[in-house]
Amino acid sequence: MKFFPTHGDSVIRTVGILVGGLGLGAALMYVLDPERGKRRRAIVRDKTLSGARKTGDKIAARSRDLKNRARGVGAELKSLTKSQETNDPILEERVRAELGRAVARPASIDVVAIAGTVILSGAVRTNELDELLSSVRGVPGVEDVENRLEVYETSEELRGRTGSLDGRARNLDRWEPAEADS
Repeated sequence: MKFFPTHGDSVIRTVGILVGGLGLGAALMYVLDPERGKRRRAIVRDKTLSGARKTGDKIAARSRDLKNRARGVGAELKSLTKSQETNDPILEERVRAELGRAVARPASIDVVAIAGTVILSGAVRTNELDELLSSVRGVPGVEDVENRLEVYETSEELRGRTGSLDGRARNLDRWEPAEADS
């Protein structure tokens, strides 16, 4: 292989080699400088180690995420193949947890579960009703939903109706501050 061939691109290749050599020489002078080279090498080392640590952290986070997703898929598949009875108190708690995602005032809704049938009573806004019912039907263990909800069009109508029918829920609009210990 000839270093300077007679082809048309030989000048470009020669210039490329020359610029690359000059760049390598300048980089070596920068790093191997007797006065400031030690500091510059330390900066390069620190940045390299920092980049490697950040890369390792990202890889570890991604692997944890993939592991958790795989466990979740496995649990979903297991729950699909395994039929288990859910007792009523656990079913009520699952439904209450879902209420917080479906409505703005979950405390205004009472939940009672009897043999897989969930009875909902209390007050709810019209625009939240469909989301609420579909969310409750999607809870594992719910076989049927009985709707005894009072439906209101606006928040003003609902404002006077903050508690549930049996009075278990608190009025969240007004609260008293806790007494300070002396």
